[in-house]
Amino acid sequence: MAACGSSSAGLHDCSQTVIQENRLEPPSIWPVPVGITLSRRATLMLVAAGISGPVIASRVVAEEKPVKARPPIPSPGNPYGDEENGLWLPGLLPIPSVTNKINNPETGTRSFVQLGVYVANIGPEGSSYRIRQNAFDLLGWGDLLERKAWNYLKKYLQLKSTIMYFDFDTVITGASEEKKQPLTDLANRLFSSFEKLEEAVKMKDDDIARSRYDETTIILKEVMEKMNKA
Repeated sequence: MAACGSSSAGLHDCSQTVIQENRLEPPSIWPVPVGITLSRRATLMLVAAGISGPVIASRVVAEEKPVKARPPIPSPGNPYGDEENGLWLPGLLPIPSVTNKINNPETGTRSFVQLGVYVANIGPEGSSYRIRQNAFDLLGWGDLLERKAWNYLKKYLQLKSTIMYFDFDTVITGASEEKKQPLTDLANRLFSSFEKLEEAVKMKDDDIARSRYDETTIILKEVMEKMNKA
C-alpha cells in the first residue's frame, strides 16, 4: 500500500486508497468447469443468488422460449373448446337420439338410458349384429343374482340396454315398411322388460329380480332369433 501523507488531504486520500484496495470486485465472468452442464434449475438458483456473470445470465435468457397459446376452437356441442376426449372427436361426446317410437310414452325416454355412452353408428346390419351379441351377453347376467352384486348388475344392465336401445332405432329406421312395426313392438316389449328388471335391481330383492329376469330372457332369445333374420 502506498505511503500516506500527514496532511488532512493526505489522510483522506489514504482512507480512500485502503477502501478501494480492500473491496472485492466480483469477476465479470464466472468460470464454469469444462464438461459440466448446469441444469436449468441450478442455473436459475445461481442467477438468483447473484453469483453468475453475464455469460450464464444471457444463456438463461436465451433458453426461455415464449410459449404461444392458441385460443380454444369451439365445436358443435362444446362452445368451450376442443378438449381431448380420447375418441378423436372434438368437443363433448355426441348425445344420440331416437326417431322411432321405442321410448316410454310416460317419460319420453327409458329409465336405463345412460348419457355419455358412445354408440358408434355402424349401420343397420352392424347394429343388428351388435343387438344379437348384447342379448347373448345379458343371458348370462342372471348368474350374478343372489350374490349381492347389485351395483354391478345395475351398471351392466344399463350399459347393454342403452346400446341396444339406440341400435334398435337404427335397425327399425333401415327396415322395410312391413318390418318396421313388428320390430318396434319387439323393441318396446324388451325395453319395458328392462325397466322392470332395473327397478327390481334397485329394490335389491332377489325373488322379484329373478322372476323378472326369467321373463326378460324369453324376450332376449326372441330378439336374438329376430336379429338373425334381419
